[in-house]
Amino acid sequence: MATAYDRTEGGGHDRAPANDGDGYRPQPDEPFMCERQQAYFRAKLLDWKDAILRESQGTLSQLQIDSLREADLNDRASSESDWSIELRTRDRQRKLIAKIDAALRRIDDGEYGYCEVTGEPISLGRLEARPIATMTVEAQERHERQEKVSRED
Repeated sequence: MATAYDRTEGGGHDRAPANDGDGYRPQPDEPFMCERQQAYFRAKLLDWKDAILRESQGTLSQLQIDSLREADLNDRASSESDWSIELRTRDRQRKLIAKIDAALRRIDDGEYGYCEVTGEPISLGRLEARPIATMTVEAQERHERQEKVSRED
């Protein structure tokens, strides 16, 4: 997940790069979720999605090239195990893409950056670290505590 985002490269798209070309980073002294911040997070989310899609395309290509042809049973089992792990990773990334798309819809709807539980602004630091966040740290912690209690019952 993070590796796909960290390796983001400039793709062939017609939108401003996430840093707006001038090293822009959202600042707390700006109006929260002003147009510039929204553009920044939109570009960040789209770049992350593009990187994930490029990686998954590479996996598909490699899977077609390396169709399991090992004669030795141990080699074949090892390859199948490796591909199983890779495909589970891609499945997690598929779910991540759905969360990225949901975040992009929230930007379009003017709801991005606000906690879905409390309606309070999510800190810029949290959004920078996890652009798909839907809750403030406090709301997320409460949610996780409630989940833990309900699992234990």
